[in-house]
Amino acid sequence: MITKRIIPCLDMTKAKVVKGIQFINFRDAGDPVVLAKKYDAEGADELTFLDITATTENRPILLDVVTRTAKEITIPFSVGGGIRSISDMRMILRAGADKVSVNTGAVIHPSLINDCANAFGSQCVVLSLDAKQIAPRRWNVFINGGTKDSGLSAIDWAKEATERGAGEILLTSIDQDGTKKGFDLELTRQVSRAVNVPIIASGGGGTKKDFLDVFTKGEADAALAASLFHFNELSIPELKTYLAQGGVSVREAI
Repeated sequence: MITKRIIPCLDMTKAKVVKGIQFINFRDAGDPVVLAKKYDAEGADELTFLDITATTENRPILLDVVTRTAKEITIPFSVGGGIRSISDMRMILRAGADKVSVNTGAVIHPSLINDCANAFGSQCVVLSLDAKQIAPRRWNVFINGGTKDSGLSAIDWAKEATERGAGEILLTSIDQDGTKKGFDLELTRQVSRAVNVPIIASGGGGTKKDFLDVFTKGEADAALAASLFHFNELSIPELKTYLAQGGVSVREAI
């Protein structure tokens, strides 16, 4: 049985972790390095860092935070936000990240995925796909921090990106983000069945059952959450114990 992963997400801006609802109304959640060390100790399988305003502010990612975090943790972590070129990806990997996620830059220049996969391997390239429902069973890809509809079908873009070399998809439901009303199971299931790479479900996790559902009904390979963990509403060991009791294979928490 394939082990499912639990991944805390650190959305960052101005070197601080923040959390909002549907990509707006952010509040401070703490220091990213401190939180990263906490999750490493608690048994998180990976970490995801997203510099959520790097693209809209047209600036480089917060490289110093990546470097400091890499020195403090032992689990893999991916970094995204404002990645526009192979050079950007190279800097992030050299700073200590294991994977780099691409979003807006890849939508604007899809060959960025090919270039990065060819240079560093598909295992290093994560497609960060922010999707919003625009009609029944139709989700579009939104870019620029979830503010602009690209016009692309989320399913079609997932297929194209993986064909170009993306080795994993971080799939965020903008509709569910921060609501704690549950993951978008239909969206997750549709994307999971459309591609042959792991899917990280993001957006909406509010209870332990939501995580169980996204693994069993949504067919996700990993589940990501932020505020639940940041504000101590749910601990990783507690969640993993619940999932294991529900028949989901997880790596034992420390």
